[in-house]
Amino acid sequence: MSDTPFGFGLPPEEPENGDEGKKKDPAGGGQGSGGQGGDNPFGANPFGFGGLPGGQGGADNPFAAMFGSLNPNDLGAAFQQLGQMLSYEGGPVNWDMAKQIARQVVAQGTADGTKDASVGPADKSAVEEAVRLADLWLDGVTSLPSGASTAVAWSRAEWVEATLPAWQQLVDPVAERVGTAMGDVLPEEMQAMAGPLIGMMRSMGGAMFGQQIGQAVGALAGEVVGSTDVGLPLGPAGKAALLPLNIEAIGKDLGVPKDEVRLYLALREAAHQRLFAHVPWLRAHLFGAVEGYARGIKVDTSKLEDAVGQLDPTHPEQLQEALQQGMFQPEDTPEQKAALARLETALALVEGWVDAVVHEAAKSRLTSADALRETLRRRRASGGPAEQTFATLIGLELRPRRLRDASRLWASLTDARGVDARDDLWEHPDMLPTATDLDDPDGFVHREQLDFSELDKMLGEAADKRDGAARDETDDKGDDEK
Repeated sequence: MSDTPFGFGLPPEEPENGDEGKKKDPAGGGQGSGGQGGDNPFGANPFGFGGLPGGQGGADNPFAAMFGSLNPNDLGAAFQQLGQMLSYEGGPVNWDMAKQIARQVVAQGTADGTKDASVGPADKSAVEEAVRLADLWLDGVTSLPSGASTAVAWSRAEWVEATLPAWQQLVDPVAERVGTAMGDVLPEEMQAMAGPLIGMMRSMGGAMFGQQIGQAVGALAGEVVGSTDVGLPLGPAGKAALLPLNIEAIGKDLGVPKDEVRLYLALREAAHQRLFAHVPWLRAHLFGAVEGYARGIKVDTSKLEDAVGQLDPTHPEQLQEALQQGMFQPEDTPEQKAALARLETALALVEGWVDAVVHEAAKSRLTSADALRETLRRRRASGGPAEQTFATLIGLELRPRRLRDASRLWASLTDARGVDARDDLWEHPDMLPTATDLDDPDGFVHREQLDFSELDKMLGEAADKRDGAARDETDDKGDDEK
């Protein structure tokens, strides 16, 4: 993983077009084949036990060759890890393992030496007050009422616990495809005879994803400041959450008073909560877009073969590295391109609306509002949380320029049509701007608004006719009974 996972490091200068200048992963490609034979996709030693340290024993004693130089503690840990992999019988991801690893990553602390800690009463009170004030300010810039029934201050470990159900909903669809591919890497003539082996491989696939997701979520917990940083509702509905420990780190980097940073981030959290609470179709729309994209990805089976063929139970991090090398490839089909556009546009519209609304609420009240806005924009544009999370877990990279386009569109709509007309567009997904509209925000804003009065009249007349026919049928039925 990079030193600044998910783009939460200090913001670099944003490229002009938002797409150029993005860092490429220098470690491209999966692990090498290691001299695997063509007849056996897993190599001469299917699960890589020969790669264990000290494997010098003779053929008469295979266990000496496999575990010769391991001390009892290492041997026990290796068997425990392998046992967890092989005994798993759940869904496509071993979420118990993911949770365990995420908690371990959080316990280790961040690169700057900051350790997680329970949230004290003072921080809890400060977060509650910030969210209350944020909601008061937002009342004047949006027609959507408050969406936060409670405000909470989380530790990093509490963030992990609270958001894992949402990660499960996001990741399971693509993990299911990998689980299927685990069986497909066997030659067709062997698949009918390899039922137990396929089951074991799928268990290992669940462990691979569990380790990768646990590492990613644990690292993300060290940087996020709330429950909606990735533009998706990761926490429980109606619960605005902030992480005081991580907020303090942002304030130090920027030289901005902690109270102002907390309040600005509370505005963003509260704005997200309003949107997700009062646009009932939005959550399903976003998660459905992720699932639609996941259905169209392919798994690079050659990298999967390498990962399985070189499996070493004493080095489970190799499984994680195999996933990080890019095992997923989107299919170049019209359906997949449409799914990607829907997801990119939906996330951009959410983030753009929040950006525009929060700026309107904060610009005259917080002296650091512009600096905070630009910092958060650059973090997203240079590889923010949503982009990097999806890139790691399902091979999806979001185009960062969409955030600025969407924010400009929402701000222009406010100027041209007012707050109520702007927010009314969230009543149905078909009313929202499209990807094409984000390319031409001014065109969307100044387009002649459709007159739905005639359509409403036609629908009303049709309803009256239906009601009249129903009454006539009831009257006829009553006459027949007499």
